[in-house]
Amino acid sequence: MSAAWSWWVIGIVVLNIVGCGWLLWWTGKRRPGDPKPEDTSHIWDGDLTEYNKPLPKWWINLFWITIVFSIGYLVWFPGMGSFAGYGKWSSQGEHAVHKAAYDATLESTFAPFKNQPISALAANPDALKLGRSIFSNTCATCHGSSATGAIGYPNLSDDIWHWGGTPELVLQTVLDGREGVMPEWGTVLTGMGGDHAVDYVVAYVRTLSKPDQSLYNDYMAAQGKPLYNGVCVACHGANGKGNQTMGAPDLTDDYWLYGNSTEAIRQSIAKGRHGSMPAHRALLGETRARLVAAYVWSLSNQPNRRAGHASQATK
Repeated sequence: MSAAWSWWVIGIVVLNIVGCGWLLWWTGKRRPGDPKPEDTSHIWDGDLTEYNKPLPKWWINLFWITIVFSIGYLVWFPGMGSFAGYGKWSSQGEHAVHKAAYDATLESTFAPFKNQPISALAANPDALKLGRSIFSNTCATCHGSSATGAIGYPNLSDDIWHWGGTPELVLQTVLDGREGVMPEWGTVLTGMGGDHAVDYVVAYVRTLSKPDQSLYNDYMAAQGKPLYNGVCVACHGANGKGNQTMGAPDLTDDYWLYGNSTEAIRQSIAKGRHGSMPAHRALLGETRARLVAAYVWSLSNQPNRRAGHASQATK
């Protein structure tokens, strides 16, 4: 707040306090020439008479006490422009005190799980309960409370891992996030194979999940294979198995992050995709990140769970 605005606020506050005091003083006494209380001449129904009496002293004194209290309050607490008050209280300081107390409580709650291996945490029911709670508060917005994801957000109930599914990689994903980028190849492919080049590549990509299928019976797929080998093989590999180091997905399975329709696949190839998993190191801290990573890893690595479950954070 600038000095000018500060003085403006101070002036308004002082004017209101002085105005309230003046109003009490002006209306709380009788002056020469005022009619007597019984001389108002306002009478109804023969015996109902209006009087003109000042407020009782005790009532007026309560108002004065209120004004004095307000002055003391403004001296001790902030309220006069940028003046911080002699009590040095602030909402920010109050928040910091409460936050420190809650942080201490959280620290004691999470302390038993500090630096424990992900696999050990995944076998601990108490750790999993905390991890699931953290997931619900932090991760479910994108991945869903049932871990089934949505278009552009991984389905977390299968066994597909784009960035690797080891405990260390899951934790790394939660702590530092991931950036999955599929470049825009439409212009490049058109220059290499003509207007239908992208459609040829789409047709060939669909055959990668059917290794026994002969390309001799699929003209478009046969045209798409050399285009794939010229552009896509660097990330997805000659056999389409992908590369977890760079997050390039396996094209031989039936999982499609952005949908499996021809138009969706064509859009991915022609226009590219950019998926982002935010880093949560600063938000959660090491221990809470370990707990949620353990919960994520446990979805596909606990014997009492369905074998097809996988990590929601590392896809």
